[in-house]
Formats: sequence, structure tokens, C-alpha cells
Amino acid sequence: MPERTSARLDARQAFEAAGAFLRGHFVYTSGRHGADYLEKFRILEDPKATSALAAMIAEEFRRLTPELVAGPTTGGIILAYEVARQLGVNAVYVERGESGGRVLRRGFEIPPGTRVLVVDDVVTTGGSVAETEACVTDAGGVVIGIGVLADRTAGRAATNVPFFACLTVDFPSYPPDACPHCAAGIPLAAPRGSGKKVLA
Repeated sequence: MPERTSARLDARQAFEAAGAFLRGHFVYTSGRHGADYLEKFRILEDPKATSALAAMIAEEFRRLTPELVAGPTTGGIILAYEVARQLGVNAVYVERGESGGRVLRRGFEIPPGTRVLVVDDVVTTGGSVAETEACVTDAGGVVIGIGVLADRTAGRAATNVPFFACLTVDFPSYPPDACPHCAAGIPLAAPRGSGKKVLA
């Protein structure tokens, strides 16, 4: 599919132009370590780039007629809003629950049977997306697809609904006790402006 290939190249160019690809020694949200990091907020701080990538997700799922878009905090808020705007539907945001998982707060509701598109910024282990999907299902919604800005698993994230990523990359990751970068004594790095040595 030439059009999709071109769009994916445009997505990679957008991430590269934003300086979102970082190299070093990082701790991912999952707790695993790796040498590559995708700083999603370099994209999300750019309205033009965010709008263009959100359009890719909206067009991919428009045929499935989503009635609502749901995204997890934090980066998923911006993406859910923009994808929903382009689809002409509403967005809801799910937050971390006190006992784990994701929950709806701030008066958000999902009417039973609503066709929901789940979106997120970056997939590393798929945990955030799975929690969002579970929250939507528990509320009575029907998840019809999952769209993300970037898939760091090179397509290995398992889903039971149609899945689309604007950008797919393969970032090897390791448990801390088997990390070759730790073994080599390479210090942990932090993305530009994060103010942290360890990304959590």
C-alpha cells in the first residue's frame, strides 16, 4: 500500500524532526532498561505534528464508526482530544485508580454499547492500553480499535481488536538485572528537560 508506506515515512520524519529519538541508557515506565528512548512530548508539544499524526489514526478507524475516543492520562489526553475532534465525536480520559488499573473520573461516562476507539501515545509493554481497554469495557463500552502514535514493540503488542501505529520501531529492552548497559557501567540518562535521572 503506497499511501500507507508514505504516511509511515512522514510519521518517522515528524518524530526525527522533533528530536524525539534519543540514545543513551534509560529506564522505561515498565521498569525495563534500554538504549533507545522515544520522547513523545517532543511531538505532542507541536500542534501541527500532533494534528497530522492524529489524522492518520482517525482515517484508519473512521470506517469502523467510533462514537467515542478514550485515552489514558497523560499523553493520551492530548491525542484522544485531537483524534475525537477529527472524527467529530467526544473524548473521555481514564486515570490511574487508587488500587491500580484505570478508572473514569470527573463525571466522564460511557453509555452502554458505545463504540469506543482507544488511543495512546507510545506502546512499550501494552499495559496502559490494556488498562484503558478494560476500563472502557467495564463501563459498558465496546472497544472497536486501538490507535497509537508509536509502537516500540515492533508489532509484538498483542491486541484482540484492530491495532494501528503511526510509527513502529524495535527498541530492545531488558530487566534491570540483565541489562547490558548496567553491566557496562553506563549511567542512566534522562531526556532533555525531564529533570530526572530515571524515567518512571
